[in-house]
Formats: sequence, C-alpha cells, structure tokens
Amino acid sequence: MNGSFVTAKEVPGDFDACWECDGVDIRRLDPTLHTFDDSRAAQKDKYRGELFPNVRMRNRTCTFLEFFQVDRVTGRRKGIIVLDLRGGLS
Repeated sequence: MNGSFVTAKEVPGDFDACWECDGVDIRRLDPTLHTFDDSRAAQKDKYRGELFPNVRMRNRTCTFLEFFQVDRVTGRRKGIIVLDLRGGLS
C-alpha cells in the first residue's frame, strides 16, 4: 500500500495498492478493478484509491510492487505496508 494514506497527513487523500495475481480467478473480481481508463476514475470513485495487479508496468522494467518501494522525488527505496488477507476469508 502506498500513497498519502501511508504518510503523516492528518487527512489522507488516497491510496495506491497492488495485489498478487497468483491463485486469483480474474472472472470473480469486481469489473471496476479491470477499468484503468480516465486515470482509473472508476476505481478512485468506488474505492477512494487505485488497485493494480502486481505485474510488470507498461513502459517500465519493474512491477507495481517494486515501483511503490521507490520514492518518486528522491529515487531512494522506501517502506510500504503489506496486508496479508489469506486465511479467514471465504
């Protein structure tokens, strides 16, 4: 997880997240998660953030997970929040 949600901002504006594709039945996903047009407006409207599959990014040599671990201003590595949702969900 990335974005202003994981900063010191008192009122975060949004979040950016990526999810692992392994074992996911894409047909069962909310169609909104397949909608990337208009700067992902549908995702932002429904989830108040953006959710990307952890795949290699177009025009880059890294995955979304790798991308989120680099500060876009300094280029230095940074920490991110990992949420493990396995188990307990049906």
